[in-house]
Amino acid sequence: MIKKLGAVGIVGIVVVLAGLALVAWESQIIAAGLALMLLGFVLTVKALVSNLLSSFGMGGMM
Repeated sequence: MIKKLGAVGIVGIVVVLAGLALVAWESQIIAAGLALMLLGFVLTVKALVSNLLSSFGMGGMM
């Protein structure tokens, strides 16, 4: 999976986790809410991409 992300993807994940850690340092409840919101966003994007790929006949690629 890390090979598919590339260097920019890894840096992006590190930046997101660092930002979440910075918010958690101030308030754990707000950080938990942001983490849930981020997880929901990721799941929504994954569902949209897999539906788009399946509409083009490439549903098994993801």
